[in-house]
Amino acid sequence: MLSLLFSGKSHFDNNNRNNSSPSTSVTKSESAIDESPYELSNENDVGLVSSISPSSSLNFGENGSISISIPPENSRIGGGPTSPDISPGPAISPSRSASPIINNEINDEESKKSDVIESPPKEIPLVLSVSEMKDTLIRSRVSSFSKSPHWPSKADQELLEARIRIANAPIIGNHPILHAPIYRNLSSFIRSYEIMEEKLKIYIYKDGKKPVFHKPRLKGIYASEGWFMKLLEESKQFVTNDPLQAHLFYLPFSSQLLVDYVYVPDSHSFHEINVYLKNYLDTIKGRYLFWNRTDGTDHFLVACHDWAPIETRQLMANCIRALCNSDIKEGFRLGNDVSLPETKVPSPQKPLAKIGGAPPSDRKILAFFAGKMHGYLRPILLKHWENKDPDMKIFGRLKKDSYAWHMKNSKYCICAKGYEVNSPRVVEALVNGCAPVILSDNFVPPFFEILDWESFAVFVLEKDIPNLKNILVSIPESRYVEMQRRVTQVRQHFLWHSTPLKYDLFHMVLHSIWYNRVMRLSP
Repeated sequence: MLSLLFSGKSHFDNNNRNNSSPSTSVTKSESAIDESPYELSNENDVGLVSSISPSSSLNFGENGSISISIPPENSRIGGGPTSPDISPGPAISPSRSASPIINNEINDEESKKSDVIESPPKEIPLVLSVSEMKDTLIRSRVSSFSKSPHWPSKADQELLEARIRIANAPIIGNHPILHAPIYRNLSSFIRSYEIMEEKLKIYIYKDGKKPVFHKPRLKGIYASEGWFMKLLEESKQFVTNDPLQAHLFYLPFSSQLLVDYVYVPDSHSFHEINVYLKNYLDTIKGRYLFWNRTDGTDHFLVACHDWAPIETRQLMANCIRALCNSDIKEGFRLGNDVSLPETKVPSPQKPLAKIGGAPPSDRKILAFFAGKMHGYLRPILLKHWENKDPDMKIFGRLKKDSYAWHMKNSKYCICAKGYEVNSPRVVEALVNGCAPVILSDNFVPPFFEILDWESFAVFVLEKDIPNLKNILVSIPESRYVEMQRRVTQVRQHFLWHSTPLKYDLFHMVLHSIWYNRVMRLSP
């Protein structure tokens, strides 16, 4: 029996961070990985980092050290019949870098075929209604759990204890700023949020070169992933430099910058992106213990580009994925993945949107939409309703000021999908006090595991576009006024702040990731 000793404090000292200047571009011949800022205690430890197996045992010392016992017959994870699905990759010396060049393991014809971007189906796929999504989520909570880790940790025990405390949350009738009707279960949410603030620790891998890693883009329609990265990396409350304390591990890359710097234009293939991410993960697996312990189930990513589901669905299938493109038909997993709000941030210096709009009694426009003709659905919407009815203000593109005015003076704002199911109009509607009308089949709305969207939004199936006005006028005025009030109550969860505030967008994304991790553990 071989016994190893790893000290979380000595090997993961933040003072050893690599301060080399960031690169300005990434090509296929450059490295995806920075040299490790950490050193293992001796050169023999490098191979042992990835040699932990399900039959290895782990013991924790009072000083934060971790003792691992490895039976002599075991070698690397994935090398034996007990773990056929794990492929950790080679052990990598801290002085070496993994290059995102095409290698023999992934450069094969079948891999290339699977990376080709497929055209969208001509027929609309099977539609899952909001009620069916709710049922699927409820079933997942009682029947679908994460794989058991290959060895235990203190963090796992703390998460299990959190799950019990959430399940036994005291009933809360009234709250000064949270209003029960907009939540699935206000008492459980408050208890879970409180435990998150008290307990949650996240380790952020220092590996990875800028600009794809560690360089948040804070402007544009994909800015949600950048703002989350920025605020988490600045957090002193949730981030730990000792991974042995961590409940979650963050993979700090930008899905947008992967497309900008790694994707080969007009190639119609994700092969280079897959290779780039595979080499990064191989380094993580070979250099550290943590991915191998859970096969990635305690790792998470936050990605807003339309292509993010495809970029991550193979290599990061076990991770918790916070995705703007939260499309059931694209593999979004209720109960595991998190629907990330798409927020259009015009200025990094002022991420907070202008809030407000007319009161319900002064909103004289029944429904409003304006936007580019992206995808198949919006042309259908305009075909039926553009210049057809004075109550239905349905346009193509509008000037910015006119667009904002219509949102602030309409009862309902049509959030029609573009190329993908997500749209920044959902958040824009909430910010402007306009009840969102979700016109996007199979779209899982943000924070679906926490918020009761049907209490403040309307869901219309794409096939019902010809009947859109009848659906909206059939909603009683009293019901609309109630929905609009709830819109003003829920929008605090959809606002970025340069310094995060309690219950704001940063904390809600973080909470949904935390909550799904807790609830996926087998009780």
